[in-house]
Amino acid sequence: MAEQRAKAAPETTLAYLELAAKFLAGRGVASPRLDAELLLAQVIATDRVGVYLRFDRPLGSVEVDAYRALIKRRGEGEPVAHLTGRREFWSRAFTVTPDVLVPRPETELVVERALAMVVSRDRALRVLDLGTGSGAIAVALATELPQAQVTAVDRSEAAVAVATGNAASAGVDGRVRVLVSDWTTALDPGARFDLVVSNPPYIPSDDIAALAPEVRREPRLALDGGADGLDAYRRIVPDAARVLAPGGALVLEVGAGQAERVAALLTAAGFDAVGRHSDLAGIERVVDGLAVAGSARRVASS
Repeated sequence: MAEQRAKAAPETTLAYLELAAKFLAGRGVASPRLDAELLLAQVIATDRVGVYLRFDRPLGSVEVDAYRALIKRRGEGEPVAHLTGRREFWSRAFTVTPDVLVPRPETELVVERALAMVVSRDRALRVLDLGTGSGAIAVALATELPQAQVTAVDRSEAAVAVATGNAASAGVDGRVRVLVSDWTTALDPGARFDLVVSNPPYIPSDDIAALAPEVRREPRLALDGGADGLDAYRRIVPDAARVLAPGGALVLEVGAGQAERVAALLTAAGFDAVGRHSDLAGIERVVDGLAVAGSARRVASS
C-alpha cells in the first residue's frame, strides 16, 4: 500500500502545480493557475519564469509540505500577497502584511495621472499621500520624481511601519516621510503641497460582506467608506483644497460608479479642470482636478 501511494504521488514541479491549480479552481479562486505559480515560486525561492524553467524538477518532501500548506491557506481565502509577503506595483516589489491593503494594478492609474499633472519632474515638488497603506503610491512617485519631497500619512501605526520599510527598501526613505495621522490632522497647519494623492477606503459598509474572501481579510479601515462609500472623500477634498498650493493637483482613486459624485465634490470645493479617467477595464477609476487661488477660502466658508 505504501508503495502504491508513493507511485501515485506527483513527482515533478509541473505535476504539483497542476494539482494545486485544480484544487484552487475547485475552491472558487479567481486566478487558480497564477496563484499556484506564485506560491510555488515562493516555496522554491524563484520567480514565475524560474518555475517554468524547472517544470521537470522534483520537489523534496519539505517543499511539498510547505507548498501544500500555502495552497490550503489560499483555498481558505488568504490573499496571495499575505502568503508571500510581497506584491509588485509600478514594477517594484513591495512588502505587504495583513495590516495594509494589497496594492492593485488599477491603482497604478493614480500614479500615471499624478505624473501627467506634473509640469516638470525635475522640480522640487511637495507631495502628500493620504492613507498611504503599504506606501506603494508614495514610493512610486518618489522614484519617478527625483527632486520631490513626499509626505505619506496613515491612521494605522502598523501601516506606517510597513510604508516606512518599503520606502527604505526602495532607497527613497530620505525623501519620503511617513506619519501617523488621521488624514491631515497631524500636519503642520502651514504645510502646502503641489500634489495630493489618495486611494482611500470607498466600499459602502453594507457591501463589504459580499466581497471576495481574500478582500474581506484586508484591513476594514482600508475598505470601509461609510454608508455610501464616500465618507473619506468628504474629508479629503476640503482638506486638499486647504493644503494645496494654487495650481496644485488632487488625484483620487474611486470605486466603480463613484466618479461622477466625487467629481461633483471637487467642483463644489472650487477645483478647476476636474477630470474622470478610466482604467483598462473601462471603469472610471480616477478623479483629478487643479486647485485655484481662493478655493480653500471657499471651502472653509461653505
